[in-house]
Amino acid sequence: MSMNNIFNYQLRDLEQYFLNIGQKKFKASQVYDWLYKKRVFNFEKMTNLKKELIEQLQKDFNINQIQIVKKQSDKTANKYLFKLEDGQFIEAVVMFHDYGTSICISSQVGCNMGCKFCESGRLKKIRNLETYEMVEQILLIEEDIKRRIFSVVIMGIGEPFDNYDNVMNFVKIINHDKALAIGARHISISTCGIVPKIKEFMNEPLQINLAVSLHAPTDEIRNQIMNINKAYNISTLIETLKEYIAKTNRRVTIEYVMLDKVNTSVECANKLADLLHGMNVYVNLIPYNQTNNLGYKKCSATDLQKFYDTLKKRHLTVTTRKEFGSKIDAACGQLRSKEVEQ
Repeated sequence: MSMNNIFNYQLRDLEQYFLNIGQKKFKASQVYDWLYKKRVFNFEKMTNLKKELIEQLQKDFNINQIQIVKKQSDKTANKYLFKLEDGQFIEAVVMFHDYGTSICISSQVGCNMGCKFCESGRLKKIRNLETYEMVEQILLIEEDIKRRIFSVVIMGIGEPFDNYDNVMNFVKIINHDKALAIGARHISISTCGIVPKIKEFMNEPLQINLAVSLHAPTDEIRNQIMNINKAYNISTLIETLKEYIAKTNRRVTIEYVMLDKVNTSVECANKLADLLHGMNVYVNLIPYNQTNNLGYKKCSATDLQKFYDTLKKRHLTVTTRKEFGSKIDAACGQLRSKEVEQ
């Protein structure tokens, strides 16, 4: 694997590299400009660098890119399947909104969290993605759609907090004004609830958003659909989120996928309202993307509306996620699993 891939490096790390080889640190900004602004991915075409320096860069780094091998499109979204250097597959989804373009990227090859309703967790984790493999998902999709990505959600294949260091390195790169300059408040990390990493994350000096996949108001239900709850139950998770909110003064997004006959009753809505009462959160209700491999079903529009109305009456801020990619394999991990299992 390409640990020396140039897209693994924050600007400060690249500056230190140039100092170490006896060069001025501003050379790092020149290279960043070629990579992220001019989108030139060949050292030999970086015309303001001397030949000797180009040869040194070619020796010390590579710019091998991941490859788009499949693309599905509809009016609201594109789904991409990427092939990595070691032959593994990951995927990303780009969504087209009135206010701009957002992307949901993967952070691992497979996932070990084992959420019962999730296609990406059906195939176990093979490895973490390196930083460059996350950065290049954005670069290649921007090149394909010919427009800039406005916001990033790390919510594709994998649990981001199970790849904490690489994900945080990725966030700092894409946020930097000399790289992709994606605003911190337009970057969200979604976790299923790894409590120690939430505690670590609350000490990061960044204004990025935290989303938590809760998906149930009680331990009884959450234990059935999310293995992580057996390690960090709901009360432990909620107390940690309260600590996070108090320390960061930032609102937390509560993700709640609507699984028919599992967690969508009015009783569940009231229990969820009790659980989140007084917290600086908003609830994002997610219509379920059904797949052929898992037994869960999408709930009716009527049940979703009742659930929504109950939360509103209980004075929670709540939204229903707009459905994207209904005509493509938009469920997380769906396109990859088809490729791997064919």
